[in-house]
Amino acid sequence: MAGLEGVEQPRQRGGATAARWVLSADDEQALKALELFGDPTEEEVRLPSRPESAATARRLTQCVVLRQWALTPQIAEHAILLVSELVGNAVRHTGARVFGLRMLRRRGWIRIEVRDPSRGLPCLMPVHELDTSGRGLFLVDKLSDRWGVDLLPRGKTTWFEMRVCDR
Repeated sequence: MAGLEGVEQPRQRGGATAARWVLSADDEQALKALELFGDPTEEEVRLPSRPESAATARRLTQCVVLRQWALTPQIAEHAILLVSELVGNAVRHTGARVFGLRMLRRRGWIRIEVRDPSRGLPCLMPVHELDTSGRGLFLVDKLSDRWGVDLLPRGKTTWFEMRVCDR
């Protein structure tokens, strides 16, 4: 590097570490979403019940799982997909104006919750190979270690949990 000859440079420890040094456009959008809507690890983040909110929820999940919690890219990929499915269900099936997103971590586990004002329960349907829709809860069931629904006095919380390795 020009002007820094003789100064010891940090060593790169592989592609994943080097990639963290430079913010990608996705990282920037994720950080912007965190600034705009809040940190779902500190309190429930309320998002408008519109299809485009799924992208915001994915960005928030990416930021939390990869940057704050420093979990593996595979855990992040699964968590992002499952958040997208739960948000899609909340937007499509509840008629709500807003929904809530919350992310929790305890030793060996992460838990992600989507709260909406409907008390209608989601239903895990059988999935066939050529189905083009209705796979959301099937994916949640297959990719998470546990999932469920907690009924509230006004609405419900649909959640999933995944085992993670603590470093």
